[in-house]
Amino acid sequence: MFETIRFEKKEGLAWIRFNRPEHLNAFTKRMHKEISCALKDVKKDEEIRTLIFTGVGRAFSSGQDLKDVQGATDYGDYLRETYNPLISEIVSLEKPVIAAVNGVVAGAGFSLALACDFRLVSTRAKFTEAFIHVGLVPDSGHLFFLPRIIGYAKAMELTVLGGDVSPEEAKKLGLATKLFAPDRFEEEVRSFAKYISTLPTKTIGLIKKQMHESFHHNLQEMLEREAYAQQVAGKTEDHREGVSAFLEKRKPNFKGK
Repeated sequence: MFETIRFEKKEGLAWIRFNRPEHLNAFTKRMHKEISCALKDVKKDEEIRTLIFTGVGRAFSSGQDLKDVQGATDYGDYLRETYNPLISEIVSLEKPVIAAVNGVVAGAGFSLALACDFRLVSTRAKFTEAFIHVGLVPDSGHLFFLPRIIGYAKAMELTVLGGDVSPEEAKKLGLATKLFAPDRFEEEVRSFAKYISTLPTKTIGLIKKQMHESFHHNLQEMLEREAYAQQVAGKTEDHREGVSAFLEKRKPNFKGK
């Protein structure tokens, strides 16, 4: 069914693997359509508790395949048609999303990783700020997420001066949640994802939504939004299970409901 991605669902995890290794997993219109199709599947499948993005080969994603936009007269329209909906789908997905950064990540690939909730990074990976070198503005949410993660000053430095960020620096900056050795990378990613999947998924979805909303509301508004989210969380099966487990002094068995 898919040509540019590999899509796998197993043990409550969904994997979307960018599968154009000969092109460093650069994005094309077809890839966007296939990712969108997979995301719709993940959204409606209640058995899926965590989504993981990663790349086949030596790259996570080098960003946009420039050959695929040759002849485009308006990059803004292209973004509105492709990347903007993709980033919005990732952010609005009420399940945890992991970017398993296995190698080179640049351009819109970097942006997609920033849009995820966690970034697990191989020690052979490399974050590259590439937009400035082709005279373009970072897009696909890049200018929204990057300063929120690492701060305005560092974000300006990286985006304007360009250059690479090593895995070790990414960890110091807060870009990387965890670093893993290449020979154990997928095993460690799977272990982390499976742990996340044992947590109350609906609660994570509420946290994620309100965390993003917090940038657009004042304290009083957020206090009310938190109260509403707590009202919803308090009616979930996982909350009842959590309370029962606490009182019975046992480990909770959350089911994401």
